[in-house]
Amino acid sequence: QLRLVESGGGLVQPGGSLTLSCAASGFRLEDTILAWFRQVPGKGREVVACTRITDGRTDYAAFVKGRFATSRNRVQSMAYLHMNSLKSEDTGIYYCAAEVYGSCSDSSEEYMYFGQGTQVTVSS
Repeated sequence: QLRLVESGGGLVQPGGSLTLSCAASGFRLEDTILAWFRQVPGKGREVVACTRITDGRTDYAAFVKGRFATSRNRVQSMAYLHMNSLKSEDTGIYYCAAEVYGSCSDSSEEYMYFGQGTQVTVSS
């Protein structure tokens, strides 16, 4: 079965850190464009970061640049979103998404694989 599964969400205080994991089964993440999305209360789904196949570079949304970073474990076909200096407005459901063709997109509909999401709550 081809799927993505996120984990690592939870409750964290403002200013804290959290690392989310994304596990792929049935395909290799290194062969895909890998994106992280989030859905925050009152807003639509927005892209947080996207790693390109062509050069392996990651583009970050302005609202997380300098605070969030991505990484991959190619052997285990895992991806990670390292979140630092968390703010209350980072609260939401975080998803990983993968696509074999094309390029990074801000639209979650452009991704072939989409996980079920993991809840992140930033609150004191």
